[in-house]
Parts: sequence; structure tokens; C-alpha cells
Amino acid sequence: MNDLTDNGKENEELSLDELFEEWLDSALCQNIPDDVIAFNFNLYEDTGSKWSIEIVGTSSFDESDEDWACDEVTDFNTRGNPLQWQEDTSWEDVLSKAEDMLIKYLETGKNAYKLKHAEAVACGFVDGSLEIVYKR
Repeated sequence: MNDLTDNGKENEELSLDELFEEWLDSALCQNIPDDVIAFNFNLYEDTGSKWSIEIVGTSSFDESDEDWACDEVTDFNTRGNPLQWQEDTSWEDVLSKAEDMLIKYLETGKNAYKLKHAEAVACGFVDGSLEIVYKR
């Protein structure tokens, strides 16, 4: 588990943006199955001002129907290794920050080409709407 609050001194020196980049680089080093055609970044609000983000690969994409994000490819996700952090802020700010980190990663990230190979990349809370941050 990548946890900004519990990983010791080394991670205390890293910003959330840097932790996100390291976490995503690690996730994208995995073999991405051929049936992954889109990616969704699920956000969760945990207790005590804690937040989590995970990436899932999906086998479908339909801009007019957000249920595409439920077509998860079981062989590609970070459910067992989400990025977690603690921050006293609103869910709207967390969503905005996640979108900004994704956009930055798509512009400069080491493995951004893997995300850009997909039809789309989206982000959103699991109980809310999706924001498409990239579409091919």
C-alpha cells in the first residue's frame, strides 16, 4: 500500500504529485492485457480525512454511458495497492487535484504513452460522475 501518512521519512519528503507519479509509474510497469481499451482512476473517501485512488483497466469505453468503467479487466488494477493520503479538504478539491495530477502525468510521465494508447482515461469518485481527462 502506498500511504503518504505511513510510509516513513522517505515519503514524508515527497509531495503528493511525486508520490502519484511514482505510484502510477509502478502500476504502468505491469503487463497491460490486450483487452484493456480504457483506464479509470477510482477515487474513494475513507474515514478521518483519508483519500484513496486506484487505477483499473476496462474492456469498453462509451462516452455517453459511464457504466463502461464497470467493465473492469480483472488482470489490471491497483485495488490491492491504492495510493492513499490524508488531507483535510473537500471531495471537490480531491477530484480537481486528481485530474490535475493525471493531466500532468499524461504530459510528462515516463509511461504516459501507455495511457495515451487507450481510447480514454477518466477519473471520478466511485459513487459519482466520471471526468474524462484524455480521449484519443
